[in-house]
Amino acid sequence: MPARVGTEPTPYDAVLLLGFGGPEGQDDVLPYLRNVTGGRGIPDERLEEVAVHYRAYGGVSPINDQNRQLRAALETELAARGWDLPVVWGNRNWAPYLADTLREAHAAGHRRILTLVTSAYSSYSGCRQYREDLARALDETGLTGELQIDKIRQYFDHPGFVGPFVDGVQGATGRLREQVAQATGAQASPDDVRVLFSTHSIPTRAAGATGPQEGVPWRDGGAYEAQHLAVAELVMDAAGLAGTPWELVYQSRSGAPTTPWLEPDINDRITELAGEGVRGVVIVPLGFVSDHMEVLWDLDNEAMTTATSLGLVAERVPTPGVDPQFVTGLADLVGERLEGATRRSDTRLGPWFDVCPAGCCLNPAGAVKPTVAGADS
Repeated sequence: MPARVGTEPTPYDAVLLLGFGGPEGQDDVLPYLRNVTGGRGIPDERLEEVAVHYRAYGGVSPINDQNRQLRAALETELAARGWDLPVVWGNRNWAPYLADTLREAHAAGHRRILTLVTSAYSSYSGCRQYREDLARALDETGLTGELQIDKIRQYFDHPGFVGPFVDGVQGATGRLREQVAQATGAQASPDDVRVLFSTHSIPTRAAGATGPQEGVPWRDGGAYEAQHLAVAELVMDAAGLAGTPWELVYQSRSGAPTTPWLEPDINDRITELAGEGVRGVVIVPLGFVSDHMEVLWDLDNEAMTTATSLGLVAERVPTPGVDPQFVTGLADLVGERLEGATRRSDTRLGPWFDVCPAGCCLNPAGAVKPTVAGADS
């Protein structure tokens, strides 16, 4: 790994919770999807094919409510530590929009803002694009030079993020083994239950561009795949399930079918596992900080339906959401930058960079855009 870019403690005066955003009613769905796909010229007829996922839940994604709860919980935890740091909230694709949040933060007197992105892993859409969003919002609001905006590191292997998955996998695996034993009248073997760690698929070319590109311990899969594999292994070991088979699978693929994306797809793999004699699957939304539509629809609906239709017992473990471990971990991450607290991480890949290296997580399909919180900003 290249030398990590560290930072000196900084007296920030606010924390920005930066999310993806989601619709909160049926009338919001198409405008929201237009925002997500902005500039790609996708007709509304095609957007409606995705809109049905939201419409099945009343047009409401759980992501905004999750962030409201997370904002309140984090602000309470920071205050309990004696840090007078209000938590402001802005989104990429829906209200409250990032630019509006920055205007309000500046009007309230805030000048040094530490950004917490609701994405734990390195990728263009999960890190660099948010840094582009911040640079664009500063330009749009005329606040470039008025606000110092830094970003908390990728926290994929921080114990506060990993802990809720350890608890979820441990509990779900035990319950499914009991169900298999009851159904067969014999004690379940480790091979009867497979743990499937699921994350968002991305184009293989984009995956290869994730993370720094020189002096790294991964190859074509890039940092994105390497980070997920490292965390999955960590979860299994910490849960005391080192002998239980597990795999990294992918979900929510979109785009042209001729473009190679990370595989295997979770539904395809569940189908194969049923044919191999596996009796149960634990579905772990490892790539997600909180519930949103791709968790509800792609996992709770499609993947669970695939499993049960094939006669497999299945359970989807919770996302970190507002688990106290996660909230405490986020406060610890703030403390790293505020007071120089210990940088905790539980894999050989971390702790990750406070300041993203030059050229990190470039978008192979697009032009290089201005960013903040990076060595090439």
